[in-house]
Amino acid sequence: MSDETGGKSQQTVTDVGEDYSDVVVVDWDGPDDPENPKNWPYEKRWRVTIAVSLFTFASTITSSGIAPASRKIAEEFGITSQPMVAMTVSIFVLAYAIGPLFMAPLSEIYGRTLILQFSNLFFFAFNMACGFAQNKTQLIIFRFLAGLGGSPPLAVGMGVLGDVWRAEERGRASATYSLAPLMGPVIGPVIGAWISARTTWRWVFWSTSIFAMAVQVMGFFLLRETFAPVLLEKKIVKLRSEEDEEKGGARRYRTVFEASETRSWQHIFSKALRRPFALFMHESIVQLLGLYMAFIYGIFYLYLTTIHTIFRDVYHHPPGVAGLHYFALGIGLIFTSQLNARTMDRVYIYLRDRNGGIGEPEFRIPSMFPGSVILPIGLLVSGWAAQKQLHWVVVDLGMALVGAGMILSVQSIQTYLVDTFTLFAASVLATVTFMRSVFSFGFPLFAPAMYAKLGYGKGDTVLAVLAIVIGCPSPFLFWKYGKDVRMRSRHTMKPVVT
Repeated sequence: MSDETGGKSQQTVTDVGEDYSDVVVVDWDGPDDPENPKNWPYEKRWRVTIAVSLFTFASTITSSGIAPASRKIAEEFGITSQPMVAMTVSIFVLAYAIGPLFMAPLSEIYGRTLILQFSNLFFFAFNMACGFAQNKTQLIIFRFLAGLGGSPPLAVGMGVLGDVWRAEERGRASATYSLAPLMGPVIGPVIGAWISARTTWRWVFWSTSIFAMAVQVMGFFLLRETFAPVLLEKKIVKLRSEEDEEKGGARRYRTVFEASETRSWQHIFSKALRRPFALFMHESIVQLLGLYMAFIYGIFYLYLTTIHTIFRDVYHHPPGVAGLHYFALGIGLIFTSQLNARTMDRVYIYLRDRNGGIGEPEFRIPSMFPGSVILPIGLLVSGWAAQKQLHWVVVDLGMALVGAGMILSVQSIQTYLVDTFTLFAASVLATVTFMRSVFSFGFPLFAPAMYAKLGYGKGDTVLAVLAIVIGCPSPFLFWKYGKDVRMRSRHTMKPVVT
């Protein structure tokens, strides 16, 4: 049964093979049940969306926040290898690849709220510990553990959006949420540059930890459980407490999502933890979209680690001023995101109505078309402007175009995947997060050598050519063949939580 549907509160099914008088299948009280998160008041759903976005932002702001301070860290800890310097920044993102593979499926067992709040506390503890590191080994270990704690919101967040928004409403919410994992790494270096210039680099970690704790407190008031199977499990607990066993006998309850499955704890746990790996191995649409998004994020993090260097070494701006140029990337992200937020759902509804009222995930693809073109244009403009030492405004313009192209494609891909795998959105996003995090970790490691050998112009031209070869055909292929690939999926037609 699709998670978009409603039904009767209880449906009794005789189960001859059980030692119970009957089995009661528990569902929502019809399609308008106010307990269903998709029927919550509009303001409540937006509060939850903003809350989960802030959890994501609190983590990602730390991912690149120490990039401007990396030279100071290298001097203090005696790090002379450029790849090792880059490692102190990007090891955090490598942890992003691992954490969601385990925490996202756990959110499909214990609920979104518990996982988000626990992981944020774990992130807070080890991000704070980074500020007390006494050598490079401690810093790298603490950074990795902090990344593990900060990673679950990247996958669970889109799962929450799938829980509370219907398909025709999801575009604007997705556009808002998807800014968090991109704006965090943009704003982080701006803050890090000014903090490290005026005090110790350790305060970069301590200040972001304080912000993470503020988000934690806010979450206690705004965040509510949204995952339908977990909410129906709570409904079962209430029904059991009200049951008069002397009169009615012992009855077995199951939610509508698990009615046909074996309901042992071992079965639930093992299957949930295997799900992201199964999706990665067997779902072609996840592999294809995940690889494209991974390439985009690889460029993004490569960009983040070189912006400060360009304006410090080429334009000779002081550290604090050099950090302000990250806002150019942020302007492209924010402006385009809000424009796309206003059009994505309208385009979806228009195409759905033309399709006889049947919505398809492919109706999210249109925003990928301009995104795949704008991204390589931005790379060429920013790279050659820096190479020829044109006015820094031209570099900023190219950076804004890169941000615009990225957000159009990222929002399209994320919303497509949530529309396709709504009930298992967290596990799907965990798989995609694994791929994009590996690229985000690896790309910055070869960036110094590439730019040292090729320069910014030729270096960004190589990236632009890859973006054209990989990116430009992608929306056409997904639009034409996406449904055929998607319909072969074992998880998209009638998802069932186990």
